[in-house]
Amino acid sequence: MPLTAVAVVVLTPLSRKEQPFKLSEKAMLYLVQKPAPKGLGLPFTVHGFRSSFRDWAAEETETPNEVVEIALAHAIRNKAEAAYRRGALLDRRWVLMDEWQAYLGL
Repeated sequence: MPLTAVAVVVLTPLSRKEQPFKLSEKAMLYLVQKPAPKGLGLPFTVHGFRSSFRDWAAEETETPNEVVEIALAHAIRNKAEAAYRRGALLDRRWVLMDEWQAYLGL
């Protein structure tokens, strides 16, 4: 899973036996607001985080829609397309996540 250096630092204290694992909204809020070094210590909530990322990716980057949708872990609704798309586009997702981290100023 493509994670930036900051994401790895924030998620490391949550070590789980099997990855990837999902974070609930409360867990994300905890990580965002918890003081460093275990969190980011930011005065923000996580409401709208995914939609903010989606809007930013569409408006501020040249990233193809397919890459952004995979980064958001959205299911492919078209069954034929889903059957043929097997790649994870990891290299492109690494670039996207690094751009997102830079945009956030982290």
